[in-house]
Amino acid sequence: MEFEEFLSARLAALLRYATVLACDPHLAEDIVQEVLSRAQTRWARISAADVPEAYVKRMIVNELASWRRRRAARVVPMSLSALDTVGAPLEDPATAVDERDAMIRRLAALPVRQRIVIALRYYEGLSDPEIADLIGCRPATVRSHAARGLATLREYSRSTT
Repeated sequence: MEFEEFLSARLAALLRYATVLACDPHLAEDIVQEVLSRAQTRWARISAADVPEAYVKRMIVNELASWRRRRAARVVPMSLSALDTVGAPLEDPATAVDERDAMIRRLAALPVRQRIVIALRYYEGLSDPEIADLIGCRPATVRSHAARGLATLREYSRSTT
């Protein structure tokens, strides 16, 4: 499969995948653009793999983790209370949209590894060993990240109700 064929077939799915992991569509676009520019130069080797999409998805996960590390020194994160006041949705009868926005803010507040594990488990439907292989850790570490992330999300839900 040529790179252009792969790109036309899978670009939308890769953007959705990155958006779920990053919780920010603009950052997701930047990450996918960076990953695809690197993948294009290595396409002969990547396409020789059994599943080139899995390879590119792993590149996206790695890029998100390194992007966060590089930006952490320059970006001052907002606290959850600041997110509530700055990003509060307008009064809208569509409560489903409000709940989705609140969940995205909660997910965005999680540490990047916990967010990646939760997204891979519930968005991609991957098992713990598959996630462990993808992010380069042990399945027990995946379970630990998932448990901590879910506990944080539950605690935040309890404190806002």
